[in-house]
Amino acid sequence: AEVEPPRRSKAGASGNRVRIGSSVVSNAGDEADLVVAFNEQVLYSRIDVGALKRGTRVFIEEKWAKDPKEQTRAEFAAAMADFEERGYVITPIPMESETLKYVDEPRHGKNIWALGMLCAIYNRDIELAKLEIERRFAKKSKKVISNNHNLLNAGYEWAKKNIDLRFEIPAINDNIEKIVVNGNQAVALGILAAGFELCSIYPITPATSVSHYLASALPKAGGLLHQAEDEIAAIGFAIGASYAGKTAVTITSGPGFALKTEFLGLAVMGELPLVIVDVQRGGPSTGLPTRVEQSDLLSALYAQPGDAPKVILAPSTHEECFHFMVTARKLAETFRTPVIVLTDANLATGQQPIARPKVKESWLSPPIDQSDWDTSVAPYDWDPQTGLSQRPIPGQRYGNYVLTGLAHNRNSRVAYESQSNQDAMAARSLKLTTLQKTLNAPIVYGDEDGGELLVVAWGSTRGATEEAVKRLRERGKSVSCVFLRFLSPLEPGLREIFNKFKRVMTIEINYSDPPSPEFAQSRRYAQLATILRAHTLYDVDCWSRVPGIPLSPKTIELVIEERLASKDSKIGE
Repeated sequence: AEVEPPRRSKAGASGNRVRIGSSVVSNAGDEADLVVAFNEQVLYSRIDVGALKRGTRVFIEEKWAKDPKEQTRAEFAAAMADFEERGYVITPIPMESETLKYVDEPRHGKNIWALGMLCAIYNRDIELAKLEIERRFAKKSKKVISNNHNLLNAGYEWAKKNIDLRFEIPAINDNIEKIVVNGNQAVALGILAAGFELCSIYPITPATSVSHYLASALPKAGGLLHQAEDEIAAIGFAIGASYAGKTAVTITSGPGFALKTEFLGLAVMGELPLVIVDVQRGGPSTGLPTRVEQSDLLSALYAQPGDAPKVILAPSTHEECFHFMVTARKLAETFRTPVIVLTDANLATGQQPIARPKVKESWLSPPIDQSDWDTSVAPYDWDPQTGLSQRPIPGQRYGNYVLTGLAHNRNSRVAYESQSNQDAMAARSLKLTTLQKTLNAPIVYGDEDGGELLVVAWGSTRGATEEAVKRLRERGKSVSCVFLRFLSPLEPGLREIFNKFKRVMTIEINYSDPPSPEFAQSRRYAQLATILRAHTLYDVDCWSRVPGIPLSPKTIELVIEERLASKDSKIGE
């Protein structure tokens, strides 16, 4: 949607946000200290979402002041006056004219020139930037690499001569070996570490880059990346592999997940291990392909016909994106069930240094059992205490059985009688109870003994929520937070935790109705809040928004502070 956006327009705004610190950086932060803008119109789009503050230093392309079109010159002049009135520190810079010294098309070089300028301002190692250019353009000609090196050097030298602004952010050596990854790369690495031998996908934004990584890496590990003709075929291929004994993973985003729901129901009914990664984006329908939302939770829980319990995990950091793939495979095989891993566009595209994982052999999938199947054991020999059963593998001697999506009995024979259906439903549900008994209660960050307000969050909102709560606690506010990773089954002990606090609310990036009079009788709550209200019978409230961008710590801080100030009323009133 944004490959060729409208030029010189708010709608055409796209870019990168970088936050640098000496301590751990867990989110994109609040307003920017420095902005590089290619024109004034895209800068307005950042202003509209509160990304700038008084004192923000703005470096902006100066060519528009001399544009042949009088209207463009007038728009630029008016914008400059407006920006100064808003308190921004404006510095016009000759990006295009400097770039044209090295390339014929400035749109193919401005970004690299600007990167060189930023390296000088932030005292970053220019040689490391050159190495990254060589890596990114490894499949291009030497001339392309050389041109980009020249542009980088030019921006760097221009800034050293013409800009007096410098930021010194000392690096802290914690002696932990790290890698820099985005969430999709972390998922791909986790797939390798978990020993998956098959990933079946159909490309969809923002999940596709997982398959880009696996396309080169998975075959080297003895695996196969299969690009199917559509989303339905992708999950069907994965289910076939899982039935044959090789637990597979399929990766998608919201619209693709919707297409997979019928086959997902088959995996639940057939009790097949399967892992599905859903990199959430804005909806409904094709919605906001490149923007973030946390709006697929209810879909993951309830989109299939009938009762279709499955495990749902929600990583909240890049490290968890990696490790949860190992956990997902083990759970899928142990409980003979689909496991859904809900990441989102914020995790998927945001880059962060994480500790280099130390891969263990125990993470890998065990070899397929080829011993003779005990013919006295039914294909679905549900344990009455756990709901679990041993999985026969076609190819085992005596292990063949007919897999059906119809209601069936323990012997996998189509069975419509009431008791068989009741027994099967109960066994599949009992698995979640069995899993929940193995989980620990979530950790409360703040006052474990209770207080005024508990904030519950999940997924990529964790970093911003944690920082907001920390700021408030440093100011003496009675607020704590808890982050959920298991969303089905929910982590145990939630009601006991909630009862220690006067009020509980969720922070989410999905839609909810405001607590205004027109919604008094029919208010729709945010998705996790809806689930928590049903499972705990606690009056959990919520604050959620769908801006298409990550929530900032400042935004969450203001929301929580407002709620704390309304002590005599229900949250949100």
